[in-house]
Amino acid sequence: MQRQTLHAWYGLAVLALAAATSRMKVKLPGIEGNMSVNLPFLLTAVVTLSAVEAVAVAALSTVVQCWPKQGGKFKAEQMLFNVSMMSVAASLANVVWNAGWSNSTLASQPPMLAAATATFFFGQTVPVAAIIKLTQGESMRKVWISIAQLSFPYFVLSAGVTAMFDLVSHSFGWQAAVVIFPVMYGVHRSYRLYFARFAEAVQAPALARAASANA
Repeated sequence: MQRQTLHAWYGLAVLALAAATSRMKVKLPGIEGNMSVNLPFLLTAVVTLSAVEAVAVAALSTVVQCWPKQGGKFKAEQMLFNVSMMSVAASLANVVWNAGWSNSTLASQPPMLAAATATFFFGQTVPVAAIIKLTQGESMRKVWISIAQLSFPYFVLSAGVTAMFDLVSHSFGWQAAVVIFPVMYGVHRSYRLYFARFAEAVQAPALARAASANA
């Protein structure tokens, strides 16, 4: 709602990192959806860039995230929903971040980062739960709780990584902040391993019961 300074090169760097990590996706067990590890860079855009830049980073990285792999089918309605949802979430989080605190710094105001992260959390998880209810007929409350339980630790982690990204970029220049990329790759690998073992643990009793029934 007010004119803000644009950060061309820094904004492009954040966009590049957000787009690159958006392809690092993890399938959420028990839910028709996945989680990307680009959240720290989306939060970085929210708290360090202008509102226009933050929404642009969220929208463009979501396009990259949802773009089908070679041979996959392009789903326009799914793309439109995801881009709209992420843009609104980034916009709301940016409004919360700038609500009377425009002269504050991230390092000295962690409650502001927590509030912006919480806004992004609800702005992303509530619409996803709602669309799953509409398309699959499941309880929205049950779906949201499942999504929240799986993704809440990641949002907390992302807030910490965002603070680290901001600290590194202010101390050594934004170019040095690319060291966060390997951190997010490690998070991606850890989540994939954890959810894979979780799925195996859930399937094992079902397979055992099926084997006993056929014996």
